[in-house]
Formats: sequence, C-alpha cells, structure tokens
Amino acid sequence: MAEAPARKKITIPMLMEKKRKKEPITMLAVYDYPTSILADRVGIEILCTSDTGGMILFGHETTETVTFEEVLFMTQGMARGAKYGLRMTDMPYMSYHFSEEQAIRNAARFVAEGRAEVMKCEGNKHHAKFIGAIVRAGIPVMGHIGITPMRVAQLGGFAAQGKTAERAQELVEDALAMVEAGCFSILCEVTTSEVAEYLAETLPVPVISLGAGNKADGVHIITSDLFRMYDRHTPRHSKVYLEMFPIIQKVFEEYRDDILNRRYPGPEHTVFMKEEELKRFRDVVGWHK
Repeated sequence: MAEAPARKKITIPMLMEKKRKKEPITMLAVYDYPTSILADRVGIEILCTSDTGGMILFGHETTETVTFEEVLFMTQGMARGAKYGLRMTDMPYMSYHFSEEQAIRNAARFVAEGRAEVMKCEGNKHHAKFIGAIVRAGIPVMGHIGITPMRVAQLGGFAAQGKTAERAQELVEDALAMVEAGCFSILCEVTTSEVAEYLAETLPVPVISLGAGNKADGVHIITSDLFRMYDRHTPRHSKVYLEMFPIIQKVFEEYRDDILNRRYPGPEHTVFMKEEELKRFRDVVGWHK
C-alpha cells in the first residue's frame, strides 16, 4: 500500500491556490495548546487566536477589556501545538490604531514572542493605513470586516451587516481598502451572504465567512461555539456539534460523589508499601493498628 503523502506546512500561496481551484478553506479559533493540537491533527488550515478567547477562557464581558498580554499568552499556547496550520493572531483592542509605529511594534511582538505567522485586524477603510504599515513591515494580515466586536456599539450591537444596499457598498469599500493595503485575505463576520459571495467572486484574495453564509472561499468558527462551551451566548450562525457543559458537569458530579463516598482514589490508583517495608515503617514511627 502506498504511503500517504507527507503533510505540508500551510502557506499563503497554498491558500491562494485553493481559492483558484474553488476548494474550501478551513479556519478555526483556538486559544490553547491541546485544542491547537487537535485542530492541527485534523488538518484545519488556519488556526486563529483571537481576543474572543479572553471572554471564553478568562470571563471578560467584552473583547474590549482583553489585554495584549492575554492574547499573547493564548497565542503562545496555540503556537506550541500548531505544526502545520497557519498560525494567526487577532490583534486586540487599540493595539494598532494609534500609529503605524505602534501597529508594527505590536504585530512584531506577536511574531517574535508568540510565534504567530500572520495577523488578523478588524476594522474598516479608515484603519487601512495602519494595516498597510504592518504588511509593509513584512507581516501578512487578514482584514476583518462586518461585525467587528471592537466597534459593536458604533454598529448598533451585534446585528448582521450589509442588509441594505448602502451598507453593503460600505463593506465592499472596506474590503477593497484592506486589499489595497496588502491584506492576503478578508474575513466577513456576520455580513449578509450576498456581500461575502460578491467579495469572493471579485476580490483576488480568499474571502472567509464567519456567519456570512457558505458562498465564500472558506469558513471560520469559534471552537467554543462548536461545543456550546460559553455560558453567556451562542450565535445563531454557529452549529453546535456537541454540548460539552452537561458532560463535563456530570463528570465533576461523579468525581465529587466518589470522593464523598471514598470510592476514589481506589486501589488501582494507589501506591502501597510492600508488607515488609510497611512493618518496618510501623515499628519506626510507632504506628500500630
């Protein structure tokens, strides 16, 4: 039997080739070492650590309070487990918005300290100059349009974007500005399917859907949404494959009950002294029972 071909490290040219061949691109948000190992093992092509992980893992109410250091910490865990997938970091709130120098410095920290390979920057055409500075510095960027959690109040809440022709045109302008700035890909988060489809048909770079239908060049989702592992909200666009909370809670309950009834640890989990050593120990400490 012929051996399976050796796996190759995912690169941006490979993603461009998949777009050309109309082969779907897979992308997943991961925040830690074990999840990245599993995602990498099954062949997910883009592994993205985003500030949403600060809400999932650390209990932040919004992504706006997630710190640079927290995202860097999660990126480091993801990078240690990702051998083949493209390692992406979602630059957090106000980490590239003040100046081109700040944008380059912070992106470089994610590369040098976090071992990320590419950035994801959410925003609109007004942020393109900062995104362009990162690209010119040699760090690839995926642009992120549509629902951008850093600007959710400005957008009127977590509402789908592009429902009107005027808003759809604005999103197209945002995407074009980001591509002109050098972005290698565009993520559409909760835009109408038509916007994502139009961009996929007209842009020269891969377009990824996050809650924007299945007509784009690829699909992205938050790992915790697949398992409903976030207790506050599961987006309508997320497919729940398995509810993990009840399973984990049941295990915790059984563990608690085993302790209370002295069933755990059992003999199979315990180390005992040999009889002669136990006798000597009892004699030495005067422990007779």
